[in-house]
Amino acid sequence: MKGNKVSIIGSRGTKRRSEMIAGKIFVICAFFAVLSVASITIYMIINGTPALMKVGIIDILFDSDWSPASANPSYGILYVIFTSILGTTFAILIGVPIGVLTAVFLAEVSSKRLAAVVKPAVELLAGIPSVIYGLLGLMILNPLMYQLELAIFKNSKTHQFTGGANLISAVLVLAVMILPTVINISESSLRAVPEHLKSASLGVGASKIQTIFKVQIPAAKSGIITAVVLGVGRAIGEAMAISLVAGSSVNFPLPFNSVRFLTTAIVSEMGYAADTHREVLFTIGLVLFLFIMMINIILTKVLRKRDESDG
Repeated sequence: MKGNKVSIIGSRGTKRRSEMIAGKIFVICAFFAVLSVASITIYMIINGTPALMKVGIIDILFDSDWSPASANPSYGILYVIFTSILGTTFAILIGVPIGVLTAVFLAEVSSKRLAAVVKPAVELLAGIPSVIYGLLGLMILNPLMYQLELAIFKNSKTHQFTGGANLISAVLVLAVMILPTVINISESSLRAVPEHLKSASLGVGASKIQTIFKVQIPAAKSGIITAVVLGVGRAIGEAMAISLVAGSSVNFPLPFNSVRFLTTAIVSEMGYAADTHREVLFTIGLVLFLFIMMINIILTKVLRKRDESDG
């Protein structure tokens, strides 16, 4: 009897020690995660603010003339900011509905055989390098856009033809690139919805479609919003694919204009930039970083408010 008590006490002590060790490991991991974010933030602020002081906030953020190599250099990135905002917004508007509906199809509608075909295809999309998306867009999408451009602006004397490398091509490529993230996370969220919610909805006479859109998707909204946040991060932070299909010229972001995103502005010029030009590119990186942080904060607050209102 005493031996059993000693063994029970010993097992409890071992369990407590393992829990303490695990807790310390979790704290250390959390500390390094916070330290990483803080380090990146401090680094971007330190390297991104000198140009704001030297050139001027208004001249960088609110001027549209980007000519860093001219005799009187100008570093306005207003059109670049507009391009990133509009391009990401339209990519999300296209990609998120398709991704969520595909997730609904995989989780609730498709047969197991069909899902066994579609699911690996989605996972394959997630594993394709971004440069491959860019090459496919360059070889397939841009020529199609160029034919459309020729048809629309056939008699125009002012339009500057881009060969199909324009904002529309960039938006479509971004929309395809965010699909795997949105589909996978949304599908997991839909599968995590408690079965009794679905059964209760069907039990009171709701159809399967009504149950999906009125019960299951609202119940999975936190995961879907997370998918949207990650999709936004993927879209606004993409560089390689966009540099191949967007044309990389600083213009107002009209559909058939060759455009430059914040990421492509850094990638295309960092290799040869120096002095003030290089500092401004770091400022562009800071602006990009702040955009992503703001989007995450705003969507997180929206999600919390919805959860509080539902609670």
